[in-house]
Amino acid sequence: MPASELEPQHGSIKNKTTILATTILAICMILLLCIYFIFRVRRRRNDAEKLRTEDDNETDVDVEDLPLFDLPTIIAATNNFSIENKIGQGGFGPVYKGKLADGQQIAVKRLSKSSRQGTTEFINEVKLIVKLQHRNLVRLLGCCIQGHERLLVYEYMSNGSLDSFIFDPTKGKLLMWPQRFQIIFGIARGLLYLHEDSRLRIIHRDLKAGNVLLDEKLNPKISDFGMARSFGGDQTEGNTNRVVGTYGYMAPEYAFDGLFSIKSDVFSFGILLLEIISGNRNRALFDGNQTHNLVSYTWTLWKEDKALELMDSNIKDSCVASEVMRCIHVSLLCVQQSPDDRPTMTSVLQMLGTEMELVEPKEPSFFPRKASGEESLSSTQIEMSSYDELTITTITGR
Repeated sequence: MPASELEPQHGSIKNKTTILATTILAICMILLLCIYFIFRVRRRRNDAEKLRTEDDNETDVDVEDLPLFDLPTIIAATNNFSIENKIGQGGFGPVYKGKLADGQQIAVKRLSKSSRQGTTEFINEVKLIVKLQHRNLVRLLGCCIQGHERLLVYEYMSNGSLDSFIFDPTKGKLLMWPQRFQIIFGIARGLLYLHEDSRLRIIHRDLKAGNVLLDEKLNPKISDFGMARSFGGDQTEGNTNRVVGTYGYMAPEYAFDGLFSIKSDVFSFGILLLEIISGNRNRALFDGNQTHNLVSYTWTLWKEDKALELMDSNIKDSCVASEVMRCIHVSLLCVQQSPDDRPTMTSVLQMLGTEMELVEPKEPSFFPRKASGEESLSSTQIEMSSYDELTITTITGR
């Protein structure tokens, strides 16, 4: 056959081969996309199942209502968890600032891989905070469970935590008394919501300055519910063999006996109130031959009618003396030794917001003793001293 007659057939075969190859490639791409979407759906179901079944039987949450972020999305938002984006370090891992593709700023809490009890607290926090809606509670946007990663995604709070202000000599000047008074009210309202107004009664168990975040307008929002416990009905207290929380804020019945209740949160609020007023942590203070912590130092000043000496020098020019005295009075009522003597958060808000007459506080716990000789090393002295930097998670209550 002449070559001129063979060329068209050869071209036809080549075109058919190209079409066949293109069709096969298209089919393969479609199959790959189907496999990807099937894998993604299964992974989301597995993540949801982990949230539904892992530990903690406190409450039931429909996790389909909670956005589950993909790990690549979080990695892109935080620039692969770069050190430049790190904005804090919590008890269960670091916190990073990030920005989603739509421009929304977020804060990502990354559970430390070395944390032994971390998954429990992670699941607990997801279950609790997803149901909480209050302007004085930080808002959870979603979470991510992928491989060994456990991530919580929150709204970003531009002014960071309260402790970065009140314990800093420079930034403390930015919080005058009117701002501090409003922060106190906001924390009290958030805690009242947890105790009385939410669907479940929730005890935070780790209320402290580091777990109160401030937005761009310095409005306070309570955060970090990894140690919280919830109850239904009228239950207000519980017992645990695993004491968790932060020294310096723990109520004595919880620290030593594992008994917690809404009144142990009230105790923590009282400590926080003193720290906001004084600008000092609840740690050892030395006064002559006496060793005080913030509570005992406040009690000494109160008995000597010198309570206003407790006030942070940064707020002396902006304070209303009667408001400061009322706050100190309320704080001492909150840190009384017996839980039965402490007010509820409903009463706290009434006392702070009105001119009602207040009862005289009883002697608080952690009363000071002389620090001299062997007594400074005794168990009694250790109980009296408190250090708010130390978070404990494995102490067994007696």
